[in-house]
Amino acid sequence: MAGRAVGLVLLAGAAALASGSQGDREPVYRECVLQCEERNCSGGALKHFRSRQPIYMSLAGWTCQDDCKYECMWVTVGLYLREGHKVPQFHGKWPFSRFLFFQEPASAVASFLNGLASLVMLCRYRTSVPASSPMYHTCVAFAWKMDYFCASTVILHSIYLCCVRTVGLQHPAVAAAFRVLLLLLLTAHVSYLSLVRFDYGYNLAANVAMGLVNLVWWLAWCLRNQRLPHVRKCVGVVVLLQGLSLLELLDFPPLFWVLDAHAIWHISTIPVHVLFFSFLKDDSLYLLKESEAKFKLD
Repeated sequence: MAGRAVGLVLLAGAAALASGSQGDREPVYRECVLQCEERNCSGGALKHFRSRQPIYMSLAGWTCQDDCKYECMWVTVGLYLREGHKVPQFHGKWPFSRFLFFQEPASAVASFLNGLASLVMLCRYRTSVPASSPMYHTCVAFAWKMDYFCASTVILHSIYLCCVRTVGLQHPAVAAAFRVLLLLLLTAHVSYLSLVRFDYGYNLAANVAMGLVNLVWWLAWCLRNQRLPHVRKCVGVVVLLQGLSLLELLDFPPLFWVLDAHAIWHISTIPVHVLFFSFLKDDSLYLLKESEAKFKLD
């Protein structure tokens, strides 16, 4: 029964993805792409295209076919708008105004700032928290490893930190086993999306499920440790992160053909990273002070 339910969820996600590609199924779009490729993407015309293509576009892997799809996308969007219809999606994505070789410039810039904020706060954590703190190596080493994969790892990293904070300090073997489990789950998740099929519905469902686990587990820890002054930062992080994740469920054409819900999500979570590392620093220093006090008593 459970397997059937999961299958229905994945099927619904696939249907949602398919219904979001109305633009590339339009005859006017397909005919435009076909004519463009015949006119520009073979023989001498292709050499001419490559000679006038900016070097940064060629280095980024933009082909003549990609350029045809981009130009014909806007032709189709123009027809839709003139007829008073809603803006369609193309190949599962909204139409974005390209900047240099960035197809989604706002999301690209926001993702860079997101990563920069995490890097800066991680460096600050390393300089302000001694390596002797019980949470130091968990916060630093594992974060570096997880950062190489994808956005889903942010939530998995948070879940792992919660596991260590609630169980792992007393039972390191449990935390080590849980870390291996999370890495296996992440590997399977990324492998499926990269090698088998990028199913937007499945990816969304998986991230929502991970977010709920993260939310419930951290809030349970916060309730048990509400006497600690820095716990309010943790509450703020998990509530904000879960609330802002609703942006990923929104679906609207990009404002000014640049800013969509996904880009707004990346931008809005930048201060959440700062608050999260501030909590980690305070909690790590608290644990260090607590361990030093126990050592003196012993």
